[in-house]
Amino acid sequence: MAPAVRKLDSAMKLWVDADACPRAIKEVIYRAAERMKIQTTLVANQFLTVPKSPYIRAIQVPGGFDVADAHIVAEIGTGDLVVTADIPLAAEVVSLGAVALNPRGTLYTEENIQSHLARRNFMEELRATGTITGGPLILARTDIQSFANQLDRYLTKQTGK
Repeated sequence: MAPAVRKLDSAMKLWVDADACPRAIKEVIYRAAERMKIQTTLVANQFLTVPKSPYIRAIQVPGGFDVADAHIVAEIGTGDLVVTADIPLAAEVVSLGAVALNPRGTLYTEENIQSHLARRNFMEELRATGTITGGPLILARTDIQSFANQLDRYLTKQTGK
């Protein structure tokens, strides 16, 4: 059973699947949270140091497979934004009425999440058979800029700021 989701009249929140989130992306998020005055929560199964801010907090969850993901899913509301590179988490987030953004600037929505999930599953099969090896490319400066631009567009549209 899916968790209850906050109503649309609640203020939008920004959630970060922080265990694998690159430092450069976190820095962009911190600046955006301050500038836009958006409640931002980083969730990880390790201790995180975050800037002292009324808008930014970190939650450490117990270690274990997908524990941080489960916490985010239990807490998000309709219209919230979740930053994650985890496509299955993004699919769950979108199914609950929220939106996901990956660290390379791809916005996952109801319109496109199924194609991203299918591509991810196909690539997983290719890796499992040894047809391809390796993971994603190293995060480039252009990826960070793309993320920052997409985050700014989304937050501006949602908050009107």
